[in-house]
Amino acid sequence: MTDPPPKSPGNPPELVLFVGVQGSGKTSFYRERFSGTHVHVSKDLFPNNRNKARRQRQLIEEALSSGRSVVLDNTNPTWEDRAGAITLARAYRATVTGYVFVTDIQTALERNRGREGKARVPDVAIYATAKRLQHPSPEEGFGTLFAVRLTPAGEFEISPWRTP
Repeated sequence: MTDPPPKSPGNPPELVLFVGVQGSGKTSFYRERFSGTHVHVSKDLFPNNRNKARRQRQLIEEALSSGRSVVLDNTNPTWEDRAGAITLARAYRATVTGYVFVTDIQTALERNRGREGKARVPDVAIYATAKRLQHPSPEEGFGTLFAVRLTPAGEFEISPWRTP
């Protein structure tokens, strides 16, 4: 993990939370939009850790306490999955921004089939995440929410999130 430089004084750090099924483009979006400015935290980065939640919390806390912004690149499908990170961000007076990756299951399955090794998840994992998916809302503590769609040309289209 490469740490970006701290944000300038006076600007609070930011916690960016990704919400979406596997194969929806979250990690690609991180690389394109945030890799130079935000610490990348994902449970996928420490597959052999027995307590991934504890390690994730530790990494978020280390970044925010030193004034660095963070992207939490997990599926984060439920309010409960997101609550701990949002509470932690608020404790460090960080802004909280959500990006909801809007994709149909077939597209996610196709993108997943293009992955190799441990990056590829079983199809059932995508279906299970989609079934658990609870749309985020400002009431959870998000300052701003965006929808992200992957266009047929492979570009990311961002718009304000509208809770269905």
